[in-house]
Amino acid sequence: MRNAYVVGVDFGTLSGRAVVVRVADGAELASAVHPYEHAVVEDRLPATGEKLPPDWALQMPQDWLAVLRTAVPAAVAASGVDPADVIGIGTDFTACTVLPTTVDGTPLCALEAWQDRPHAYPKLWKHHSAQPHADRINALAAERGETWLARYGGRISSEWEFAKALQVLEEDPAVYAATQRWVEAADWIVWQLCGRYLRNACTAGYKGIYQDGAYPTPEYLAALNPGFASFVTDKLEHEIGQLGALAGGLTAEAAAWTGLPEGIAVCVGNVDAHVTAPAAQATQPGQMLMVMGTSTCHVLNSDTLGEVPGMCGVVDGGIVPGLYGYEAGQSGVGDIFAWHVDNFVPPSYLDAAAAAGVGIHDHLTALAAAQEVGEHGLVALDWHGGNRSVLVDHELSGVLVGATLATRAEDVYRALLEATAFGTRTIVEAFESNGVAVAELVVAGGLLRNAFLMQMYADVCRRPLSVIGSEQGPALGSAIHAAVAAGAHPDVHAAAAAMGKVERAVYVPDEKRATAYDALYEEYRLLHDHFGRGGNDVLHRLRDIRRTAATGSKEDA
Repeated sequence: MRNAYVVGVDFGTLSGRAVVVRVADGAELASAVHPYEHAVVEDRLPATGEKLPPDWALQMPQDWLAVLRTAVPAAVAASGVDPADVIGIGTDFTACTVLPTTVDGTPLCALEAWQDRPHAYPKLWKHHSAQPHADRINALAAERGETWLARYGGRISSEWEFAKALQVLEEDPAVYAATQRWVEAADWIVWQLCGRYLRNACTAGYKGIYQDGAYPTPEYLAALNPGFASFVTDKLEHEIGQLGALAGGLTAEAAAWTGLPEGIAVCVGNVDAHVTAPAAQATQPGQMLMVMGTSTCHVLNSDTLGEVPGMCGVVDGGIVPGLYGYEAGQSGVGDIFAWHVDNFVPPSYLDAAAAAGVGIHDHLTALAAAQEVGEHGLVALDWHGGNRSVLVDHELSGVLVGATLATRAEDVYRALLEATAFGTRTIVEAFESNGVAVAELVVAGGLLRNAFLMQMYADVCRRPLSVIGSEQGPALGSAIHAAVAAGAHPDVHAAAAAMGKVERAVYVPDEKRATAYDALYEEYRLLHDHFGRGGNDVLHRLRDIRRTAATGSKEDA
């Protein structure tokens, strides 16, 4: 294995990144990043300029293929590795990012007849306009006593496969009728690499309501909408590929894109957060991995099967073989910090940051870190992108309480940092109160570089924080799975032990700060339940008013 290498490719929200990894010890020799040309399509459809409704988020499949054509060969070239020594490639994707295709995998949006139809394009994970459809899915499942609902914390998310597909059926039946495959992007990219379509066990279980070998029944689906009865059999159901398994060999066409040898192992697809757990050696019961970036995904292995209200799901072997894999998450984290900086920071702060030679986030962090806990007099709710866990309601929105004429930009910034930490504590407590232990938090993702934020999470959650020893956690995780698919390691556990990287207990709770945060957290919990559990539905009413106004504006135009 000393001269054997694998490539891991991570398809994120705004870019794709490739890393070349040595199979023997996980050494990362080089990486390359390719930003998506179209980023996230949230405002107007590129083909027509049509204004998109609120809460839409689309992507362009050609942007994903560009990553294979640019980032992969660039990483291999930078590594100095002979491409002939690369034995496998693995990929991961944001989820649930899903697209309608023909039977051979051609995206509908790539066909001229459908390029003017927004529903023909891939829906990114943060496409949240299917919330009303998710609400109906949940209400009907609860009414009928569908046993699978408890495996998802009692609520299916608007981000997932069924809600998004039901939205297509009811808002553009022609696109729905033309859809022959409803495909996770994680599986679509593997399909392009090896010519074989497999639904990976991770997204099928967490995003596709696949439990104990079955999907929701046609009877249940027909009760949602008669036209939805055959959704599973006609468009969704397909062979399931297990994590770390071989999907097929790299095709000649994909070999030409990537510069890699034809026929090398292509691994079954995976989700960015889940695939990172082996990269961070977070594969034992009680280790919760938090992949922190624009959003945060929490994944946890356990030897206990529990029903945790508000979790995103539990899947047997959904992260690593032999353990139950749990998922929860926060829809907005880094996105919230960026929103504040982009819209509400005065020019004088930008000037001061430039004069100090630091970025604006670093400047605000330094100002916030100089404060005592609670000094700003604020508490915020981290729902600017909706709530993924534990309320599972993407109609919710952000809240800031306590602002005065003396409130400064750094005060709000710190309150938003704290809100995301409180949101994570809410998730941790939901697991623990339902019999699923969380002993350690392990962090990966871009927000790791903010040491103040990491210490805050340790203090707020009263748990040690370990950190991944790689800046490319998902890509490294994909490479680890590729090594297994290529036969270089016997299983994911062994590959993680050889190739994963972690530093344990880098941040430990400070008792004084933790106690002060306890008081703020209680205020967060009061607001959380008041605005999120029906005490006052003003956030939903405001969303309805906004939607009505936006519809009227579009009609006037």
